[in-house]
Amino acid sequence: MDPIRAARQAKSGNQPGDPAKAAQALLVLIDSEHPPVRLFLGEDALGLVDQKLDGMRDEVAAWDALSRSTSFAS
Repeated sequence: MDPIRAARQAKSGNQPGDPAKAAQALLVLIDSEHPPVRLFLGEDALGLVDQKLDGMRDEVAAWDALSRSTSFAS
């Protein structure tokens, strides 16, 4: 646990996001009539989500034919 603790302490206060802007974003979220299930704050968070979604799209495409092969014949 010591390496994890040390890494967190080193990052503390050095995050790329602006806490005041994050607070404002959360206020907008609270006032939203239809808030998202998930809200990713910051370029870094969106970058990670984009990478994950790209990987998922690639995997779905690679297995598309097999996935569709289980449908009843029309």
